[in-house]
Amino acid sequence: MKQEHLKQDESKQIDMLKQEYEHIPVPEEARQRMKAGIAQAKKEQKGVIIMKSFKKTGGAAVAAMLTITLLANLNPTTANAMEQIPLIGSIAKVVTFRTFEDSRGNLQADIKVPQVTLDNGQDTQVPANKSIEDYANELIAMYEEEVAKDNGQGHYGLDSSYKVVTDTDRYLCIRIDTTLTMASGTQFVKIFTIDKSTGSVIPLKELLKDKPGMLEAVSNNIKQQMTDQMAADDNIIYFYNSEMPEDDFKGLTGDESYYFNDRGELVIAFAEYEVAPGYMGAVDFTIPASVTGTF
Repeated sequence: MKQEHLKQDESKQIDMLKQEYEHIPVPEEARQRMKAGIAQAKKEQKGVIIMKSFKKTGGAAVAAMLTITLLANLNPTTANAMEQIPLIGSIAKVVTFRTFEDSRGNLQADIKVPQVTLDNGQDTQVPANKSIEDYANELIAMYEEEVAKDNGQGHYGLDSSYKVVTDTDRYLCIRIDTTLTMASGTQFVKIFTIDKSTGSVIPLKELLKDKPGMLEAVSNNIKQQMTDQMAADDNIIYFYNSEMPEDDFKGLTGDESYYFNDRGELVIAFAEYEVAPGYMGAVDFTIPASVTGTF
């Protein structure tokens, strides 16, 4: 029964991802990652016999092509919330700028939209909000396309919420978690790590640029964590050290989502399917300070 459940789950995920690839306008790089992921997911489905054998089949990272943040000129289904959250730092605060809500039969969306403001005595622009807006347009367009198809008779749900996961004197990290529901659910995660002094998003590669070799060191630590976890528990599977090494996790690109935990340690976040099978969900890896030093 467990084996059959896994097969059905993987089949549903493949169908869902194929639909997303064919119908959603996304950047070419994300489209190519998505296409590769769908192809590999089919390989996985054929190779699943039992959990342990699946552990060795490996797989490709299906792109988390949807970044889940919203800020746009919304249609009448959008309600302006302007729900202010209490001050969360010495110079920065977050508000729910808009709430996008819609419900039409089996189509439903409920999306909370964050926006950052700086409170440092100056009229400081926050470039990070432009990044949020860019991602917003993609997600809203995707939902509205689903509404337009089949006279709105399809089954489609999109729920997105956010939380502040880091608030230090220097950094503000906002994590946006989204569940996309079609035949089954898929989890996506996007984290905006913002430099409070500038209001700009800091990519991982930018964060580590002054630490030569650090991106590789963090990648190696993640690989070791994957190896250790899989050795300790047969139910844990990552796309690493598989029988298809060409599809294994090779290392970080520097574009991954990340934040800092309450001990100041770097945490790398991956969306569902990016480095593990769908049943593992979205996964995080905490990198010890002994590897990264301090930030």
